[in-house]
Amino acid sequence: MNKGHRYLAVMAFLLLGACANERVILLPSNDGRPSAVVVRDGRGEVVLDKPYAATTRSAGGKDTYQSSADDVRARFAQALAAQPPRPSNYVLYFEAGGNVLTAESQAAMVSIRQEIAQRAASEVMVIGHTDRVGSAEANDRLSRKRAESLRDLLIESGIAADKLEAVGRGERDPLVPTDDDVDEPRNRRVEISVR
Repeated sequence: MNKGHRYLAVMAFLLLGACANERVILLPSNDGRPSAVVVRDGRGEVVLDKPYAATTRSAGGKDTYQSSADDVRARFAQALAAQPPRPSNYVLYFEAGGNVLTAESQAAMVSIRQEIAQRAASEVMVIGHTDRVGSAEANDRLSRKRAESLRDLLIESGIAADKLEAVGRGERDPLVPTDDDVDEPRNRRVEISVR
């Protein structure tokens, strides 16, 4: 149920700056999707668009090169170890017309609770969505109700309320675009981002 595909392209990079030198290395994204970063200053720009593409800049000039996983580990082991865990994203689906999770989504709640509990300072965003059956106003209410019901389930399972935020997006952000009054199960969902 991990939903990395809805995220923006991840541009993971390390920027280590000193007074006169900086180095930027584009790390591969978690989901394997292409990503890029543009490094720009008064002398021009460099586009890094391949995993481990790198550039260094100093007062004496710039250099672009291809780094590697081994090079990154050797140079930046401490910085990598100090990074917080990356966010995890989940999508849970509902039966039609209400806020009852499908059986598969109910089972996924166990792993979501465990992940939240394992993170020392977690924040959880719960976003409810609907399909396009019914009015926009009714779907706003239903999406909010879905998000709040999931938030309440997490609170009942021991997650601190101050870690959780719940919002409803109605039918505004469908996973699968449809015409009005189309019963699309993949749009009846709650997205949960744990970071």
